[in-house]
Amino acid sequence: MRRLTRTRRKNDGERGAVSVIVALMLVALLGFGAMAVDVGMMYSERTQLRNGADAAALAIAQKCAKSTTHPGCLDPASLAAGFANSNANDGLSNIKSIALDRPGGTVTVTVGSQETGHTPNQVSLFFARVFGVNTTEVNAPSTVRWGSPVKGTTAFPITVSICQVRNNTDIMQLLRLHGTGANPGCFYGPSGAAVEGGFGGLKQDPNSCGAFIDISKSTAGGDTGNNPPPNCEATLSSWAADMNTGKDVIILLPIFNKVTGTGTNAIFGLTTFAAFKVAGWKFGPTGLPYTFRNRTPDVPAALECKEPCRGIIGTFVKYVSLANGYTLGPVNPDGATVVALSS
Repeated sequence: MRRLTRTRRKNDGERGAVSVIVALMLVALLGFGAMAVDVGMMYSERTQLRNGADAAALAIAQKCAKSTTHPGCLDPASLAAGFANSNANDGLSNIKSIALDRPGGTVTVTVGSQETGHTPNQVSLFFARVFGVNTTEVNAPSTVRWGSPVKGTTAFPITVSICQVRNNTDIMQLLRLHGTGANPGCFYGPSGAAVEGGFGGLKQDPNSCGAFIDISKSTAGGDTGNNPPPNCEATLSSWAADMNTGKDVIILLPIFNKVTGTGTNAIFGLTTFAAFKVAGWKFGPTGLPYTFRNRTPDVPAALECKEPCRGIIGTFVKYVSLANGYTLGPVNPDGATVVALSS
């Protein structure tokens, strides 16, 4: 009986020690749980703020790309607040700062959290209060820049004379690769001769419809353009499909202001990329899709590209693009403007 009594007392002591260990472990587990819940909430909040900062910075940059005197560029705070709040689940956020460099073409928007009746940029914590931490700051920055593209891939392998672009915005044109009298007074051809065609063909990248262009090198090799460019069937078919559904087809084309040589030996001096809204084309004698859409109904019959014409019909437009894959430089008044998130 005594031995049984002593054994029971020993077990009681062990149970007491285990209880203390379990209690300590529960505190630690609750602490980790608190951290997980609060950190998860902070991560979700920061994701919303980052989306809001991206949207706000892109909106400001697009306004400034159109004109640095645009109201949204001169006073961007209210514009930024609207986009930031619309990306918050509760509709609330705080514009912590806006750093706008109009001459340099950059804007950085930092968006912070906002709770009703609380200090800006602070979020309330829940389980962390056990450790005396009631709030923490959560914010997210986003930088966007705008400028004219100086390096990137053109979707279609042609380059257009600056004579067709400058002072010709919103005027429908037939850009002819072959023909005479297309550019009276445009003396960018070899040895100062007039440029007869509205555009020149470019040598394509291997197995691609387009061609990689680097304006800083100022040159691009030519192609005669007599035959349809290979590897472009899918590109032209996609243009036709979009136009059939009423969508605008706007492409960025490299612009030249100098030509040396002729035919496949032609070298084009490039200056920028311009935005061209496509309305029709003819790149081969017969067969789809090169002659799939010679012209849309709103194009005058006089601009139809008839055999032996090789050309593209459309309008140069002032355009702010969100296209990816371009290296940007200063805004060129003859070119398109691209707005892009900085990596």
